[in-house]
Amino acid sequence: MGATGATGNALLHSLLALGAPVRALTRTPYRPIPGVTDAHRPALEVRYADAADPGSLRTAFEGASRLFLAMANGPAQVELETRAIDIAAEAGIGHVVKISAPAAEPDSPVAVSRGHHAVEEHLRGLGTGHTVLRPYAFMQNLLRLAPAVAEGVILGAMGGAPCNYVDCRDIGDVAAAVLTGPDTAGGTHVLAGPEAVSHPELARRLSILTGHRIRYVDLAPDELRDHLVRRAQMPAWLADHVTEIQQLAVARPEYPTGDVARILGRPPRTLDAFLREHRDRFRR
Repeated sequence: MGATGATGNALLHSLLALGAPVRALTRTPYRPIPGVTDAHRPALEVRYADAADPGSLRTAFEGASRLFLAMANGPAQVELETRAIDIAAEAGIGHVVKISAPAAEPDSPVAVSRGHHAVEEHLRGLGTGHTVLRPYAFMQNLLRLAPAVAEGVILGAMGGAPCNYVDCRDIGDVAAAVLTGPDTAGGTHVLAGPEAVSHPELARRLSILTGHRIRYVDLAPDELRDHLVRRAQMPAWLADHVTEIQQLAVARPEYPTGDVARILGRPPRTLDAFLREHRDRFRR
């Protein structure tokens, strides 16, 4: 599920590279899937599925043995994901790989993370085989900073706290390994890149990369939330989420984990390599 999303699309390409038969589920099957060409079609089946439409899930899950579950964060996420898990169990799917969050705890200060915990608990309670992947911040989300970087500023409310970043392609590779290799299936894995980088350090690296000075401006949490709602036009729940995860990083400093390297047998992609790859996106 989520074949057009950041992690789902990365997984799709990882599975196709392995030659694994895969069914890509999307709410818009009539639209091209990023990076997919006709050459991929022999191993790829595209079907309509919408978590808000139980009938579409029952049809989409027919004959499948494993499910990758990744949905965009949102107020209805717990309802939609638990429904998908229940229908997957009814359809005889034997293993679910769920994308979760690092702080998926019942008393997490991050509302979205509390929701992920609830879904994880539901999944465990069903007794279905499962693997939980808890990635930190996606490197790909840094591309959203490009307009602000072009203006020479990054805003945040993290002070100098380090932040873990992970490339979505590494998440896709890990998920593919779990889905295709019984030795790696099961358990909970926290996914991060090889280093945790603060916002001031990120601004320094982008300054060197782009050749112009980029400042990090540290705001109070309420100021950041107000900026995200009023200037960035974010929904209130998403602005709350961004602010909450930044404050969590301050309260609980983030450090790299070894899970990506342990599962893949290679080091995770680096932040510097990602920034160089997308250098032109950050330039004025």
